[in-house]
Parts: sequence; C-alpha cells; structure tokens
Amino acid sequence: MAEDTHRSVSIERVASNHYIATNSRGGKLLLGDGDDSEFTPVELLLTAMAGCSAIDVDILTTRRSEPDSFEVEASGDKIRDDEAGNRMENLELVFRVTFPEGEAGDEARKILPDAIAKSHNRLCTVTRTVELKSSVKTRTE
Repeated sequence: MAEDTHRSVSIERVASNHYIATNSRGGKLLLGDGDDSEFTPVELLLTAMAGCSAIDVDILTTRRSEPDSFEVEASGDKIRDDEAGNRMENLELVFRVTFPEGEAGDEARKILPDAIAKSHNRLCTVTRTVELKSSVKTRTE
C-alpha cells in the first residue's frame, strides 16, 4: 500500500486581516496580522518548528519515562530586507524537559540530547524543510 505523502491546509478570509486555516481532518486555527491574540503566520512557523520537534522528542523519551515537565520555546528575529526580502533569522529551539527521579527518569534524561539531535538532523519535517530551503511555487486558479 502506497503511503499518502501529500499534505494541505486551506486558508479562508473571514474578515479584514482575519483568517481561518482548515486541515484535511477538519481542524481549524485562527490567524491574523498580530493586532489581537490570533497567531500570526510567523508565530505559526515557530509553532510548527517547536511542535514538530516536541513530538519527535516526546515519542523517543517517553518510551523510558513520562516527563515531569516538557516545554519547547521557538524564537527568531524577523528581518525586513529590501534586497533579499523579509525572512526569519537566528531561529532557535530551546527544550526545557525534566523527568522524575529514578531509573526510568535517568534513562530518559540520558537519551534526551540524542533525541533532540535526531529530531533536528533527520526526523522533524518542518525544521528540515526550513534548513534545506525548499522552494515554494505560487499560482492563481
């Protein structure tokens, strides 16, 4: 059986500078221009990077132990550049993960750096795509 590799979301304008994203499973997410609490597209990019790596690391470490706390912070600088165009630079993911005392927690702590490296270097589709600079085509229908 062939794996379905195609992914898509659609964005619909619901008001001036307010949009709703819908995935193929019917999930919805509000986004806007940053004038209110809705996520901006840049914040969604940071969320996607942190979320993708968090899922990878969570899967790998929780085989040993459930964490006491698990947080990933994504950040970067939004650059406005008339020559090269607007973009994000200095992207960084910071993992703040703790595990309980004991043998299982020790095992999870031991593999945490490797799990983060595996996510960054191979597993996380989002950060791999950003780092490999995939092209984006646009078209009008």
